[in-house]
Amino acid sequence: MNTTSSLEGLQTEEQRLVLDAVADIRRCGLESILSLPQLVVCGDQSAGKSSVLEALTEIPFPRNDNLCTRFATEIILRRAPSDSIAIKVIPDDQRPSTEQDSIKAFNESISNFSELPNLMEKAMNLMGLSNSSTSTTLAPAFAKDILSIEIEGPTRPQLTLVDLPGLIQTETKGVTKLDMEMVNEITHHYVSQPRTICLAVISATNDYANQGILTKVREVDPERERTLGIITKPDRLPSGSGSESAFLQLARNEDIFFKLGWHVLKNRSFEEASSSFMERNASEDTYFNKSNFKILPKECVGVEALRVRLSQLLFEHVKREVPRIREDLDGALAEAQSQLGVLGNRRATPDDCKAFMAQLSLDYYETCKAAVNGHYEGEYFNHKTDHTFALSSPATIRRLRAAVQYMNTGLSDALRANGHKYHITRKGATAFGSAIADEASSEEEAESAASSEEKTEDVATISKPGVPTKLSSSEALKWVGKDSWERAFWELQSSGAADHVDKVTHVCTQFLKALLLAKAPKDIFGRLWASHIQDSLKERSEAAARELGMLVEDIQNYPINYNHYYTDTIQKQRLDRQKQALIKAVSNTTSRPEYYDAQRRTHLSVTDVDTEQVIKLYTQHIDPDMEKHSCKEALDCMMAIYKVSQKTFVANVTTQVIERHIVRHLEQIFSPLIVLRMKDAEVEAIASEPALAKRKREFFGDRIDKLKKGHAIVRKVIGSTGL
Repeated sequence: MNTTSSLEGLQTEEQRLVLDAVADIRRCGLESILSLPQLVVCGDQSAGKSSVLEALTEIPFPRNDNLCTRFATEIILRRAPSDSIAIKVIPDDQRPSTEQDSIKAFNESISNFSELPNLMEKAMNLMGLSNSSTSTTLAPAFAKDILSIEIEGPTRPQLTLVDLPGLIQTETKGVTKLDMEMVNEITHHYVSQPRTICLAVISATNDYANQGILTKVREVDPERERTLGIITKPDRLPSGSGSESAFLQLARNEDIFFKLGWHVLKNRSFEEASSSFMERNASEDTYFNKSNFKILPKECVGVEALRVRLSQLLFEHVKREVPRIREDLDGALAEAQSQLGVLGNRRATPDDCKAFMAQLSLDYYETCKAAVNGHYEGEYFNHKTDHTFALSSPATIRRLRAAVQYMNTGLSDALRANGHKYHITRKGATAFGSAIADEASSEEEAESAASSEEKTEDVATISKPGVPTKLSSSEALKWVGKDSWERAFWELQSSGAADHVDKVTHVCTQFLKALLLAKAPKDIFGRLWASHIQDSLKERSEAAARELGMLVEDIQNYPINYNHYYTDTIQKQRLDRQKQALIKAVSNTTSRPEYYDAQRRTHLSVTDVDTEQVIKLYTQHIDPDMEKHSCKEALDCMMAIYKVSQKTFVANVTTQVIERHIVRHLEQIFSPLIVLRMKDAEVEAIASEPALAKRKREFFGDRIDKLKKGHAIVRKVIGSTGL
């Protein structure tokens, strides 16, 4: 496994220090988690990709002139005291698990590159590929599996390169449309990774406008920052031809522009296939010294110049990416730790399960109690908060006490506005219903409503369902006169209160679900919810419904009241009527005669009130109709008792139904005391860890270990180089 001395030019000591860090990160198994800097050789079919890779690494890959690479080949070069070659196949993760296990078992080591063709043939058979491009079997021509060749030696640089299958432009006897799509998918997977440097290889034997790789790299690298174009087979161009001129223009970066530029290589011809690497390099030097391509800068032609160019290019690329890799490592580590935290502690034994459930119940108890009490200092309440308060928002529901208070206020407002059956407007007095719904309304609104009712004294407006029916004063008195006291007294509809109880129950249910999902793994959430939480919530809901039913039954019976607010309201109603009558009498008996004051030389007016006439008019407003008078008195009593009873009903619903049966002691549904009373079998049935969870725990634990190692490596290289 001898190499030319020029291979060592691929890296300096400083570059090796940085690239060693990337190699060590890759050795940690993080390439499936992070996008790591790498060189990817890509191009169309038979563009000379494998020859480029061979010239760069001086590894004699087996070549097939009919069809080149059938799968992605990952070349991992590592510096080590002794030479070794290890070959394995990384299976496509879409394969069945049995096939993946079989492929993973393939792990071979060789001591000489002459054994490489035979091992690659074995790997191809293991992948289930046809062995030639003209095969008539149903076996596919390409695979998404990866052939990984790890080469170690004292003169090897730390470097990873990937050779991809060539893009195919048309179907052939041995290549189907599905094969073409698979090759395109494999190429896209690699070249689209943001830390990949694309070595886009094109052949001078084909018009570069027809070579699909140029379109592909410009799609994934629109800024053209990480693509280096490589032109192969320039010796096949007729000297002085238009084609040669076009490729010279391309090589000077004058046609298709890449920020990394272009490079030209002369691969071994078919006749030179058996020549050594030294002979190959000498032949290339001779060509670029004599051909028309000699006009190109020396750093843009030949494999030795390409090594130096790639050395500096890759070094600068990695230097830029190392801080970003550190950020990605931090993010991936935090995510993996979060996922492992959700799984909780191991739950393999009854004691493990008991300890886990005890801690879970304690976390639930403390957080739930804080939410019920309205103490929102913890992280749970301040995570992803919303600027708007809405019951549809998870952040709002987490603040349970505020949500319940908001809904209770809504109930009070709704019953005050629409909880009564009749809405009575009384001219010159407070209205039944309107006084309750609009106690804070301005006097102007009340006077406007009274004026409107005066014009439509005999008209009753039937409103939409759920909104009180409007009655004028005269209709209200007729209604009182016709209906019995027991039938007419209480018209509050209880459906609004029942809807409110259901709404609060739903919000509490959503709160508990969100809390448990945040504290417990999903498998435990389902079992715990079904075995304990759901039944407890159902019992609370049923108890609340029974309590509400008793409250509704109470208010539908004859009213009992000992609240002085009742008599205050009656007296206010009577005083209102007397006040209006007095105002009217004074207004009708007031005159403002004018006279001329000669001394002041101005007209003056005086207000003259006939007090005897006022008394006379005031006493005339007393209605001698005893039945009508009784109806007015009864209406005053009904309005007063309604206001008292409504306030009592709202207070009873919010206290005796909502608080007593739904909200209060919500944290005790699943407390440490509940867990303590559980039998071991019951605890295990809820908390035992399923096989999937165990696999997840192992997966995330392994990932965290890898990420921590990678983080330490990056931190070390940043400290050593000052990146």
